[in-house]
Amino acid sequence: MAPVYLAQTDTTVGFLSQDAQQLARIKERPLNKPFIQSFDTLKRYTERGGRVPNCHKNRLRRSRSTSYVINNIAVRIVAEGPHHQLLCKYGWMYSTSANEKSKHFELGFAQQHADIIIEDERGLFEGAASSIYKLHHQKIKRLR
Repeated sequence: MAPVYLAQTDTTVGFLSQDAQQLARIKERPLNKPFIQSFDTLKRYTERGGRVPNCHKNRLRRSRSTSYVINNIAVRIVAEGPHHQLLCKYGWMYSTSANEKSKHFELGFAQQHADIIIEDERGLFEGAASSIYKLHHQKIKRLR
């Protein structure tokens, strides 16, 4: 069983783990609803079997605070910074906001459900969610 981390991501405070079932249990979410997979590099995503249409590869490499849905998998390549350093240790993790279903961030709830709490100089705060785009072979559609 992989640990659940509570950490400030590049956008908002989140739960991170390599075990999607644990995150689904915490968030009271159906197991068939996928989580965003955060990667330290685009190469790591492709090593795990992910494929990105050639016309979108540079977009993913250079994106900031943005998630993408590619072949019905939500993917995020995290840029340099404290969150990236955590991902470098594991290569990838599932991520979700650290709040109860349909509620705002509450530190007590988050601490109760995390195995390991990582707090850097930024502290833990609820920020704006990332933008999400769905990538098709040639086109792109904004979802959030």
